[in-house]
Parts: sequence; C-alpha cells; structure tokens
Amino acid sequence: MSRFPRLDQLIASLGYGSRREATRWIQEGRVECEGAEVTPESRLDPSRVRFDGEALDHPQGLLVLLHKPVGYACTHDESEGPTVYDLLPARWNLRSPQVVSVGRLDKDTSGLLLLTDRHELVHRWTSPKRHVEKIYEVGLARPVEATAIAAFASGELKLRGEPKPCLPAKLEILEPLRARVTLREGRYHQVRRMFAAVGSSVETLHRSRFGEWTLEGVATGAHRLLPIETIPIGG
Repeated sequence: MSRFPRLDQLIASLGYGSRREATRWIQEGRVECEGAEVTPESRLDPSRVRFDGEALDHPQGLLVLLHKPVGYACTHDESEGPTVYDLLPARWNLRSPQVVSVGRLDKDTSGLLLLTDRHELVHRWTSPKRHVEKIYEVGLARPVEATAIAAFASGELKLRGEPKPCLPAKLEILEPLRARVTLREGRYHQVRRMFAAVGSSVETLHRSRFGEWTLEGVATGAHRLLPIETIPIGG
C-alpha cells in the first residue's frame, strides 16, 4: 500500500474543494503528474502533482508565524468577532486537518503566534514537559516593585487559585512602566496573573519571541511561512 493518500482525498484536504469537486477536476485533466496515470484513486507523490499547472499548496503541511494584532481572538468561533484565521488565505482555513494555533494569545495581547495543521507540533510545543521559552514585552499600569524580580525568579510565586507555583521566570524592569518577562510555561493569562500576584497590573502585552523565532520583518497583521521540514524547537 502506498504511503500517499488518494489523489481526490489529497486535493480536498488541502482546501481546494470537496472530494466530488476534486474527482471532477481530475477527470477534466486539470490535475497532472508527469509520467504517471492520474485518476481519483491514484496515490502519487504530492510534490510531483500539479493543479492547473501549479504545484500543490504546501502538501507537507503548514507552519505559519503570524504577527497577531490586538482585537483578534485565537478561535474558529466567528461569534467571538475577528479571529486570527481571518488574517490567513481563505484556502488554508478549509484544510483538513484544520489549521490551529500553538497555544493562544488573548484578544488584548499582540505578538508572535504560530499556527499549523500539523497537530503533533501543537502537542509537542504546548506540552508542560517541553518548557519552550517565550518572551513578552509588558506595559504596566503602575510601576512594579524591584522585589518582584526575585519573586518571579524564585520558583515559588503562586497564581491566585492555583496551588502549584510558577516555574522560575526572568523579569527585567526596563522603565518605570515597561518590563520584559521570559517564561518557560504557558498557563492561562499567566503574565497578567503573575504581575497581579506582586501587586501590579498589565496595561499592554506583546509576545516578541517564541522559542527560536521572532517577529523581525513581519508587520502587524502579516504572516510568513516557516520551513516545516527542519523544526528548531524542543529537540
């Protein structure tokens, strides 16, 4: 049995259309593969398949680095208002498996967000065992005490309602109302809750780094594709 999917399944899974539509397109000769007979049941190397003369749209999977703006939700639920998926090409939102985010940034948080249809990467990078490093730029409503630096680094800081303390984190006070935090975990609203635990509050929050990746060269609301063949995070 070939390790490749049926051609009609492949085309449908990449968001081009339904399997019925894919079958029709194949029969109409719009799908080609040099040196091979092409039928809906064919199992062909996706890298060799052409649709309307063009290579298939990332058949190996998508890994997207998005510069998330404030006001966009990390959900497929349209009732939540604008979502990060509205910022992607429409075809990508029709892929199966579905494109999802690697963790979430809340609506009021901007910055680096990874999205992928390779769900094993989501599990890999959000696993509590992985400790992927993330950096946040923080705007504060009021100055934080210098003692917060030791509290963040202690490994003893507890969030309200949680018995288990946070892992040690690096807090840098850059200006009276501006700080930078480096974390190796990803609890719900963690940065905001850590500052609340030391008597301060967050006004603005921006994730500037996730693992090896930064937002260099990516404008707000824009994205760039990352090579999925060589993944630098987590070993």
